[in-house]
Amino acid sequence: MKRRSFLKQAGLAVAAFSITRDLFAGKNEMVYGHNNMRYRMNAKWGALNPALYPVNDCHEMVQDSKGRIILLTNETRNNVLVYDKSGKLLHSWGHDFPGAHGLSLHSAGGEEYLFITDTSKHQVYKTSLDGKILLTIDYPQETGLYKNRDAFVPTETTVLDNGEFYIADGYGAQHIIHYDEKGKIKNVFGGRGETTAHLDNAHGITTDSRGGKLTLLVTDRTRHCFKRFSPEGKLLEVIALPGACVCRPVIKGDHLYAAVLRSPGLDAADSGFVTILDKDNKVVSNIGGSAPEYKDGKLQPMRQSDKIFANPHDVCVDDEENIYVAQWASGKVYPYKFTRV
Repeated sequence: MKRRSFLKQAGLAVAAFSITRDLFAGKNEMVYGHNNMRYRMNAKWGALNPALYPVNDCHEMVQDSKGRIILLTNETRNNVLVYDKSGKLLHSWGHDFPGAHGLSLHSAGGEEYLFITDTSKHQVYKTSLDGKILLTIDYPQETGLYKNRDAFVPTETTVLDNGEFYIADGYGAQHIIHYDEKGKIKNVFGGRGETTAHLDNAHGITTDSRGGKLTLLVTDRTRHCFKRFSPEGKLLEVIALPGACVCRPVIKGDHLYAAVLRSPGLDAADSGFVTILDKDNKVVSNIGGSAPEYKDGKLQPMRQSDKIFANPHDVCVDDEENIYVAQWASGKVYPYKFTRV
């Protein structure tokens, strides 16, 4: 072998060894995303000993005022895992939520509270940060829209500043139910149907005040969009996201973030990514997904482009604009962290 060829081959071998070494050390220098929303991935950020702190589906995550990252899983040996931003486990709790699915954070009177939806128990719970149940919401029998509790399969909540809250019945009858702070029903809208104002797989809901006026963003996952409603339930806008079976919308600053469970349809397993929209609801970046492309002002179908996710279910954006991704039906993996670069 010629000396130049030998040195070239040796150099490639050293480079390959270095990459492998970094990957095994938990370092991943690959950067994902587009435009100025790009991120470095750490797939080992939330990894724990599964014998001590197991997870099943990692459904949703929030950050509290102390900077802690709170993960909800439907593993009843520890429904809630609380991390610091470095990925260190601080504590865990919860054994009573076999269908733990939706997780929202609310602040009031100097205290913080969690809202947890349970799709197996057909209930929603308001809890303290250490797991004390303060309020339980059963199926909304008084509306006359439900024959029994099994028809109510709540997937998400969002809470107003005054303590009123909305429940999205995303795996049930597709209604959005508005409650006062004590759990009394004030209004119902949405529901399964064929008009634009109806919903199908209303998986997530959040409040959005980026335009200066409070509105609600609701997932319509099988129709590949978010729908904007007034607080009273009037449809205001449809944000089309072709090719993206989106989970709940997450607002941080001027941007809207969402896990895309699968693409282009729910039958395509292990095909998810994360999408990011700007204040005008234009897609500006896809982590693990194709570059956003608009033709004549219309977003073109998006798809998974990098096999870094299986079925991402939620994102949490921290106070430094880093992203944590929880996944469903993905081999019981712990959350990944994506550091903004």
